[in-house]
Amino acid sequence: MIENQLYDKKSIRSVVGSRADFKELAKDCVAFANAQGGSIDIGIEDNSKEPPQNQKFPNGIETVIQNKLTSLASGISISTERIIAPNGGEFIKLSIARSVSNVAMTSSGKTYIRIGDQSRPVGSEDFSRLAADKGALNWETTLTPFSWQNADSDKLRNLLSELRESDRVSAFAKEKSDKELLDFYNLTDSESDSMTNLGVLFIGKQTQRSKLLCAPVIQCIKYDQYGEKVNKWLWDENRFNPKELINEVWTKIPEWAEGTEIADGMFRRNIPAYPEPVVRELLCNALVHRQYTIRGDIFINIYPDYIEVVNPGTLPLGVTESNILHTTKKRNEHMANLFYALHLMEREGSGYDMMYETLLANGKNVPKVIEGEDSVKVVVERRVINPECIKVMQLASTNFHIKQKPQICLGLLALHESLTASSLIKLLYLKDADMLRPWLHPLLASGLAIASGAKAKAKEYRVASELLKDSGYRGRTTLKRIEGYRVKELILEDLKIYGPCSLKDVQERIGAEISMRKIQFQAKKLVDEGVLNTIGEKRWTKYELCHSSHKNKKDASKADA
Repeated sequence: MIENQLYDKKSIRSVVGSRADFKELAKDCVAFANAQGGSIDIGIEDNSKEPPQNQKFPNGIETVIQNKLTSLASGISISTERIIAPNGGEFIKLSIARSVSNVAMTSSGKTYIRIGDQSRPVGSEDFSRLAADKGALNWETTLTPFSWQNADSDKLRNLLSELRESDRVSAFAKEKSDKELLDFYNLTDSESDSMTNLGVLFIGKQTQRSKLLCAPVIQCIKYDQYGEKVNKWLWDENRFNPKELINEVWTKIPEWAEGTEIADGMFRRNIPAYPEPVVRELLCNALVHRQYTIRGDIFINIYPDYIEVVNPGTLPLGVTESNILHTTKKRNEHMANLFYALHLMEREGSGYDMMYETLLANGKNVPKVIEGEDSVKVVVERRVINPECIKVMQLASTNFHIKQKPQICLGLLALHESLTASSLIKLLYLKDADMLRPWLHPLLASGLAIASGAKAKAKEYRVASELLKDSGYRGRTTLKRIEGYRVKELILEDLKIYGPCSLKDVQERIGAEISMRKIQFQAKKLVDEGVLNTIGEKRWTKYELCHSSHKNKKDASKADA
């Protein structure tokens, strides 16, 4: 298993022997507790899947680990289990529960949080954010003076019916009584009839919901090309629970029905301006991941070329604009579970994957996340960037069984026509080439994408010609996919006439579509081969043909004549 946000591996030396480092282990436990919880397999090396054969731990090590860690950290809840692997080696599984209400910290007063596969320190400026996220979790289960027996009867009946009919609810939960099912989803208090804040939000009456401190309010404003308001919709009466509110926003705003027509053979095909799954997911994210301990409305701003959904508050600590595609962070855990059970949103951590997949399948750019000082904005563009990309994605999804990650990667290749490995890493917000493998390699293995050019990060990838042909791709001819040896010849021909000059000037003459990285790579090869000379340094560098090389070419031409 690969180390990630929920899992880590440690050597047996971290808890046994003179070099045992329980302080480092305590730091990791604090980081897991402040994030989503997780587990650490002690006795398995970083580059191994199993412990060393016949590895044994001293008797009573489980108690030693627990005692040491609880003395070195506060706010953590841990358990240990000795496990024998198939090869006979032992390892200790250390499970760390998520700290729901308190901020976990080490005995030295330091706080950490798990981000990806790293345990990172929380500075003083972020400590309040972490504490606020803990408060947001408490908001859900805070009891109200309202009894569930005095809830809105229609909302109560509909919710219980939808939960019992959902394929995402276990048979065990469905067999519970009405009150037990409400307790199970933290809508009511298990020891009384009181509804929680979450319960009032979903099954409460309008008057009860209006008394919540920060019941969600949504404003939708349409702007013209001059930035002037031309229409407005407002939901501030607290009549609807979150599911009803999402449906109201989707059905009441006529702009969602707009689209763009593109040619599809002999017919015309309508591409929605904003696909329904994307809009609903944006609304779900705004409701589920907002901080209900602060006031502020959710804004949907509709502009001629794009929409933006603005949520009050900042991203949860540990989630950034660049890792939101890969990081799971629950701010309102019980609401997220309920939304998933009701088919309102995808499983935690897969919502942005779905939006990427849907938008790319429609030839559109992926969503852009922008975090401000007190708000988070998600921007989705209206226009279709590459209509021909739609044909490629439709054929691939119909005839090939590829998973979501490779499908997203294929969409990016089809949208941009050609991308280097480093460009893909940047577009997918990945750390390195190893993390790109599950996104790209299935496409290469199935022949849906091909590689060309140099090695490593400079290697270029594009959609296979056969897939383009079979899909009826009618994109314009472009120099983006030109082979390296052809670029080399173009550089030489250009410098014969115009040299010495910069590579930017060369690019403008031989084809602005050819990436500068590709031109630089081929120019460097020509310099290494002694064919080109350089004049100047850094951005003032100019290139010219070597006189000896030029003379040799002339002599060769005379000999041929």
